[in-house]
Amino acid sequence: MKKYAICGVSNRALIMFIEPMLTTYAKEHQIVALLDRDPLRFDVAVAQFPALTQVPTYGPEEFERMRQETGADTIIVTSRDDTHIDYILAGLKHNLDVLSEKPMVTNAADAVKVMEAESRSKGKVTVLFNYRYNPIHLRIKEMIRDGKLGRITSVDLNWYVDTFHGSSYFRRWNRNREISGGLSVHKSTHHLDLVNWWLDQQPEEVFAFGALNYYGANSEYNPAQVDGRYCETCDVREDCAYVMRWSSADVRDDHLRAEDNTTPKYTNYRTDACIFDSEIGIEDTYTATIRYNQGALLSYSINFSAPYEGYRLAINGTKGRIESTEYHEPSRISFPIPQQTIDYYPLFGAKEIIYVVRGEGGHGGGDPVLLNDLFGRPDKHRGDDILAGSLAGACSIAAGEAMWRSIQEHRSVPIQELLAGSTGIRPIIHSV
Repeated sequence: MKKYAICGVSNRALIMFIEPMLTTYAKEHQIVALLDRDPLRFDVAVAQFPALTQVPTYGPEEFERMRQETGADTIIVTSRDDTHIDYILAGLKHNLDVLSEKPMVTNAADAVKVMEAESRSKGKVTVLFNYRYNPIHLRIKEMIRDGKLGRITSVDLNWYVDTFHGSSYFRRWNRNREISGGLSVHKSTHHLDLVNWWLDQQPEEVFAFGALNYYGANSEYNPAQVDGRYCETCDVREDCAYVMRWSSADVRDDHLRAEDNTTPKYTNYRTDACIFDSEIGIEDTYTATIRYNQGALLSYSINFSAPYEGYRLAINGTKGRIESTEYHEPSRISFPIPQQTIDYYPLFGAKEIIYVVRGEGGHGGGDPVLLNDLFGRPDKHRGDDILAGSLAGACSIAAGEAMWRSIQEHRSVPIQELLAGSTGIRPIIHSV
């Protein structure tokens, strides 16, 4: 029986991990501790899952006592992004295995600390990049691995986050770069890791542009130049295009599990801060060019205020090309959308259209497969190692940080500059 401590009793922890661990995987996996800085979160967890009633609870400063009293051998880090580093280092210090939500940490310097700590520890870090497990993405990985495209030369990935989901990042703590690392880290690490994994290469140099176009005090959609507002109580909400577009009572963000913010279920935590506050200092639009250590080039963009949610992908190789377009959250799209396929164009020959069976569950059916790899019996015939380690986490974070550093400093940023720094270590070049 493996024993787990949940560090950060967030909605992600409740839905993604605690629920299946108490049901599907309860026979071999036991939750022995809940740790959070907000005691109210323990009450919410127990109300939702009464089986947690007898599980002891701890504050962040009680990590050592928690470990001694519960005998936890693995921690699951699902706290706010900037606190990941503290729990990961504490776990590795005591030779515990660590399962960390992405991003592993919020900056490359902390990623280096994690890799160094892991090298001294008997514990292992696993970063939970669930988007690798999307069935479409698994099939693309297989095609690249099997040589259908030959040597990969370039990738075009354009990501679109709709006005509902995109605005959610500016209503809460993500708007603070010191806490989230900015959206090029908090969100783009999802996408950058996916490309790194597909290519089986490491990013080497990044050049990017970015801007705050839709949110913040200077937005053309700001109905009034006033700070400190909240959507629930705002006296100009009817003049706000974002609020009025998504004010239907049946609309709920898939990440926030939004509730009535006038009676928040967590202490001093609201999800409806004004998206036009002047304190917002992160970007909502990025374009980047990334060069990889084996020659591939990535052209990446992301927009956090798009009319619909999804992405457009093209992968070019010496033997062919893949194209695929995905529309997320079809219930929020006001026009008919086609089924996602993988369109394969051999360099010489006829086009093939590949249909992939989609599973149930979040991230296109990827979440249940990830959980099975973590807590069940992984498919030994799959042929690809999907679970990510600390190096993969570090590479995605360094690329995301390099994006905003390039924007600020008007130069290309070498990844090695961020991952080595003053420590002098050099990441080993191998599969990420």
